[in-house]
Amino acid sequence: MLWTDKYRPKSFDDVVGNVKQKAIIQKWVEKWKNGEPQPPLLLIGPAGTGKTTIAHIIADEFSEYIELNASDKRSHDLLMTTIGESANTYSLFGNNRKLIIMDEVDGIHGTNDRGGTKALNKIIKESKQPIVMMANDFYSNKLTTIKKNAQVIKMDKIKSPSINKYLRDVVLKNEEINVDKDVLMKLSKRSSGDLRSAVNTLQALVENGGELTEEALDSTSQKDNTSTIFDTVTRVLKSKNPEHVKRSLFENNEDPTLVMEYIAENIPREYESNREVQKAYEMISQADLYFGRTRSSQYYGYWKYASDFMGVGVSVSKRDTYRKFSKVVSPMAFSMMGRTRGKRALRDQIASKMEEKMHVSLQVAYTIFPYFEIMFENDEVAWEISDFLELEDDEIKFFRKKKIPKSVINKMEKVKAEMREEEKEEWRKTIKDGIFREIPPQELENNEPDFIEEEIDDIDSHKNSTVIDIFDDFDDAELDEIANEYSLSNGPKSKLRKKKSSDDKSEEDKKDKKEEQLDKGQTTLFSF
Repeated sequence: MLWTDKYRPKSFDDVVGNVKQKAIIQKWVEKWKNGEPQPPLLLIGPAGTGKTTIAHIIADEFSEYIELNASDKRSHDLLMTTIGESANTYSLFGNNRKLIIMDEVDGIHGTNDRGGTKALNKIIKESKQPIVMMANDFYSNKLTTIKKNAQVIKMDKIKSPSINKYLRDVVLKNEEINVDKDVLMKLSKRSSGDLRSAVNTLQALVENGGELTEEALDSTSQKDNTSTIFDTVTRVLKSKNPEHVKRSLFENNEDPTLVMEYIAENIPREYESNREVQKAYEMISQADLYFGRTRSSQYYGYWKYASDFMGVGVSVSKRDTYRKFSKVVSPMAFSMMGRTRGKRALRDQIASKMEEKMHVSLQVAYTIFPYFEIMFENDEVAWEISDFLELEDDEIKFFRKKKIPKSVINKMEKVKAEMREEEKEEWRKTIKDGIFREIPPQELENNEPDFIEEEIDDIDSHKNSTVIDIFDDFDDAELDEIANEYSLSNGPKSKLRKKKSSDDKSEEDKKDKKEEQLDKGQTTLFSF
């Protein structure tokens, strides 16, 4: 049998640590038992601080209880089916209260878990029964709405002397086992406030005749002391012990530049002296300098200097430790980036179109944005730019607050259509004057491709374009119109299609097609 179960506290008096918290919880229980409904309890704290133990002690005060892990039943329907009805009905044993226990409520999320948070909040508001919830991360965003509807109690880590006393006077005394007091204290400190971890480690070492020695303790895997970013920031701002600060930074697995941002954001929330704030930010600037050198040189040895500046440097900038509670908050820069995520995505989308249409880099495209804002003040210019870049309505609004008037759009589209017709006429004239006038009719009748090719090359040298390229801007219907007008059969259309698919055909295929046309006598002006 596990010692954690064997020696689990049976009453509030047996629970180690969190004296003030226990007093508040006992009053909550008394009011429920006296017929005074109370908001649900939300016990938040790291593992091993007694949250589950206290929930079971509370359960003994009521006629029955229902327990579930909220992170395993995340969806709206599952939560409502499992506990929704129970929260609004009385116990099977008369009108007595029944307790509802929900563990790991920070394991559900409103978006990903199909309305789980919404269901939980609905149950909390409508419940006629006492509810106790447990969570690990006090600063979790997933608890924001739940905190508003509950009585929040922050469970502190158990101090090492309290853990040591419990192991010695409760566990070892009942097991009739003697151990080295110094090694026992070392085990208590290594548990980092987790009483359950300390008991489990002790049982693993001394059960069945084992001995608690330093060698045996060192051979066991130490409890995972990974610090959350909030623990690290709190340690830096509250502690003046360099070793504690260094250890907390070392145990944190987050990106160190992210940790620096959190520390920088919370300095003025903790430090009250202007001189202390100034010195702390000087340390942050030095840390940022070394992070910059790391990025530019790719030499990560600079990180240790950055860590010392943002950790120990900030920590010793204060004269004394402030005995107050300061909530650790996320950097405002992250919040601003979150709020502007959509706008930045739209900006990048427009820049990509500019890169493709204007043949400029993204960096250059961004520098043009201020000029576009000025140019877009003119309705007609705004339409011309947006038409060229093929901008959508939301992309146009990026540069101007109001839409382009419908009258302006109709006018500009009409002008564009007229210019299109003029362009087509100009190309028709080019085709007629440039080909039929300069190539003798008798040569066309003789079907001599080599001669025709030479003449067209000559025309191209004067017009600075290829004959085929003049058809690139026309669709099939327009090509057919031009071909029929000048009795060119399907020459332009066929040649255009041939040109467009040339990348997918081998030179041998082209040669075979040419020979086939010559054999059949189907050579036209554009079939060479």
